[in-house]
Amino acid sequence: MSAEGELVPVGRAGRPHGLDGSFVVERPSANEQLFEPGATLYADRVAVTVAGRKRSGGRLVLRVEPPVRRGAELAVPRSALPEPEPDSYYVFQLRGLEVVEEGGRQLGAVREVVPGVANDVLELDSGVALPMHEECIRRIDLTAGTIVVASGFANDH
Repeated sequence: MSAEGELVPVGRAGRPHGLDGSFVVERPSANEQLFEPGATLYADRVAVTVAGRKRSGGRLVLRVEPPVRRGAELAVPRSALPEPEPDSYYVFQLRGLEVVEEGGRQLGAVREVVPGVANDVLELDSGVALPMHEECIRRIDLTAGTIVVASGFANDH
């Protein structure tokens, strides 16, 4: 799929909410404009339309047409996302980047970015976990495909 047509996950269809086909969105994007009624999402790569949106207990609840199965990945085309603020990144942009310590030691590639209590955590394919904190992350270069981190955060690897 081309970069223009690349689909980016923005949530997952969670447990049902009510009897009208609504569901709780698991791990929704913070950009709630993506979930406006009338918006097009892709559920497991099939286009659906947001028919209703509300909040329940602080959680985002959607109803889409046609209905989707529980667990369906919700996505939008990359082109639908606004450019991130300077020094901000989408999770999908970080996955696969090579992580290198200052001094050149290779630590692995980003497998996932996991939400944490104090800050997000980079999980690498080598098993290393690094905090997404300014003391650790020195530079992210999307063009070069690298993240440079401070020495001392991955001592055991």
